[in-house]
Amino acid sequence: MRLAAKKLSIGVLTSHGGTNLQSIIDASNEGRLDAEIRVVICNNSRAAALERARREGIPVRHLSGKTHSGEAELDDAIASTLTEHGSEVVVLAGYMKKLGPVTLGRFAGRILNVHPALLPKFGGQGMYGLSVHRAVLDAGESVSGVSIHVVDEHYDHGPVIAQRQVDVLDGDTPEDLAERVLEQEHALYPETLQKIASGEIDLLKIACD
Repeated sequence: MRLAAKKLSIGVLTSHGGTNLQSIIDASNEGRLDAEIRVVICNNSRAAALERARREGIPVRHLSGKTHSGEAELDDAIASTLTEHGSEVVVLAGYMKKLGPVTLGRFAGRILNVHPALLPKFGGQGMYGLSVHRAVLDAGESVSGVSIHVVDEHYDHGPVIAQRQVDVLDGDTPEDLAERVLEQEHALYPETLQKIASGEIDLLKIACD
């Protein structure tokens, strides 16, 4: 889907602290990821993620219900911003809003999300943050983990392209499990993006299957 010598152009959507964004920035700066973040879009004007991007000189945009009164207008603005900055792949890094049909259509098969469980288990509406880890522990699971999947119109539903297991330990609290899972998110997201950048993972083929 791209020339091997050209860096993968990424657009990032985020909402809060941006630790997964930071892991992608670090991997790119350290030469572990052959990619460039072209723009960071955030629906929270006070999010720490925006400061992380600004420190790196990455263009940032605050796009939310405060900047656009209607969902359709916001959807158009997000899609247009990603397009204007040349985003080839869109990365959701803790983005807490569902994407609209224009963005989903324009970047179909090229939007990725990271989920803190082994999909298809413990996914769907309401399954985010500590609620996921509580559900894993309540179910008595011996392992949890991280999933990276292609985003479609349903929550946590698109094709899974990478997973990594995390053991559930005796006495784990949701916070304990969340910390270990997040460590693996920070490792797996850049690794998966590098496989896309190198052509080892072909998003176009996955979308057509």
